[in-house]
Amino acid sequence: MPFTTRFAPSPTGLLHLGHAFSALTAYEAARAAGGRFLLRIEGIDRGRCRPEFEAAIYEDLAWLGLEWEQPVRRQSEHMGEYAAALQKLVDRGLVYRCFRTRRDIAEAIASAPHGASGENFIGAPLPSAEERARVDAGEAFAWRLSLDQARAALGPAYAELEFEDETGPVLAVPERHGDAVLARKEFSTSYHLASVWDDALQGVSDVIRGEDLREAAHLHVLLQRLLELPAPRYRHHRLILGEDGKRLAKRNAALALRALREAGRSSQQLRALLGFS
Repeated sequence: MPFTTRFAPSPTGLLHLGHAFSALTAYEAARAAGGRFLLRIEGIDRGRCRPEFEAAIYEDLAWLGLEWEQPVRRQSEHMGEYAAALQKLVDRGLVYRCFRTRRDIAEAIASAPHGASGENFIGAPLPSAEERARVDAGEAFAWRLSLDQARAALGPAYAELEFEDETGPVLAVPERHGDAVLARKEFSTSYHLASVWDDALQGVSDVIRGEDLREAAHLHVLLQRLLELPAPRYRHHRLILGEDGKRLAKRNAALALRALREAGRSSQQLRALLGFS
């Protein structure tokens, strides 16, 4: 498989310095390897994604001097594929409908043994009759991956799940995510499911992303095994922090690439600031 990596922003705001660093890190890695660089628009959040932000992504990346293969994959155009991937897990009994609200989960966690959190919540499917009644009543629910069923399906291989990152082989611990939400009643996918599916579909050999997404690999390698998808290598780069020492967010308007450009910064200056010649 040729070296293939990607930059996959969500069009929910303007790109900032942290996005520029991530995009340039992936782009330069592809260039150094003589490989492929892809741009993917992760626009599954219909409530927050805006066409003007997507247009700004193309504009900002071109200003930085990046080039990418066409056509750009836009996740919003492929929701049926993610629904089909989810259905594979449903058919195998690997996911279940969870009707608990955030408040329900918070209360369950409060009464759970020390160490439980919203991120590693473990639930269980309802009796079929109760589940059907609640579905028929139109109640909201989330599709959660059952770690118990995943463990049973993979057998001894579950304990041997691992992924490769910049440090070498890493033993995966999916329990860090608990019974993760993969979709909701009105929404056919989550970031985790769509990202894993697209990386495999697009032949991504190397996922290069920020340190803040390191934990995601522990869940992604499990999804890859359950869906019989190839596992890429992972590389997690440092984060660009604001003056307050915190990770940059899209609300940091002053550090948006558009704002920096309008303030007179050149793309060469910005690249040098981030450590790229």
